[in-house]
Amino acid sequence: MKDVTFGQYYPTNSVIHRLDPRAKLIFALVYMITIFFVASYCGYALVALFLVAVTLIAKVPLKTLLRSVKAILVIMIFTAIINIFFYHDGRVLVDWGVIQITLGGIDFAIKMALRISLLVMGTSLLSFTTTPVELTDALESLLKPLSYIKVPVHDIALIMSIALRFIPGLMEETDKIMMAQKARGAEIDTGGLIKKVKAMLPVLIPLFVSAIRRADELADALDARCYNATKHRTKMKLLKFTFKDAVAAFAVAAFVTLILLDRYLLGGLDSYIVAFFGGLAA
Repeated sequence: MKDVTFGQYYPTNSVIHRLDPRAKLIFALVYMITIFFVASYCGYALVALFLVAVTLIAKVPLKTLLRSVKAILVIMIFTAIINIFFYHDGRVLVDWGVIQITLGGIDFAIKMALRISLLVMGTSLLSFTTTPVELTDALESLLKPLSYIKVPVHDIALIMSIALRFIPGLMEETDKIMMAQKARGAEIDTGGLIKKVKAMLPVLIPLFVSAIRRADELADALDARCYNATKHRTKMKLLKFTFKDAVAAFAVAAFVTLILLDRYLLGGLDSYIVAFFGGLAA
C-alpha cells in the first residue's frame, strides 16, 4: 500500500512547486500526449532524461518517483507478456505451433512497458509537486468556460480535491487494518489466489465502514461551517501566470519538438537497434 504514490504531496520549496498549477496541469497533459508520439528507444531515452531533470529540479528523490512504478509492476508484466505472445511482426524467434514469439513482439512489449512506466512517473511527479487544493483551483479555473453552459465546475473540482485527499488516508487505513488482522492471526499473505481473495474480506469490510464514516464526518463538517459551492466564493491565493511559467512552457515546447523530430526524422534508428538484437539472437 505504501507504493501507491498518486495523491501524495512531497513538500519542497523548488521552482517546480512554485509554478502555476494550471500550467503544470497543461504540461502534464502535453507530456502524456507526447509519449504516444515516441517511436524509438532514443525517444524514450529523451523522455526519461527530461523526467529525471524535472525530478531533480523539483528536489523529489528519484527513489520516491520510481516507487510509483512498483505499484503497477504486475500490470506492466502482464501487458508485456500479452504483447510478446500476441503481437507477431518481424523475425520469428520461437515457434511452438500456436505460440510464436517474434522480434517485433519483444520490441513492442519493451516499448509498451517503457511507455506505461513513464506515464505513471509523470503523473506521480505532478502529484508530488502540487497540493490537492492547488489541483482543485487549477481544474476549476481551466474548466470555467463550461460553467456558462450550466456545468457544475466547482462541484467537480471539489469532488476531485476530496478524492485526492482521501487516497493517502485510505491507503494508511488499509495498512493499519491489515496489520491488525495479522496480529489476530489472519493469514493474508499466504496460500493461493482464491485463499488470498477470501482473506481480504475482513480487510475490505472495515475499510468501507471507515470510508463511509469519514465521508459522513466530512459532510457534517462542511454543513456546520455553512459551506456552499457558489460561484462567488473567494480564494486566499490567486493564480497568476509568471515568468517562471513562461520559461517552463518554453522547456516543454523544446521537449515536444525533440520528440517530434525523433519520430519523423530519426525514426529509422529503431530498425538498426532491432537488427542488432536480431543478430545477437542469431
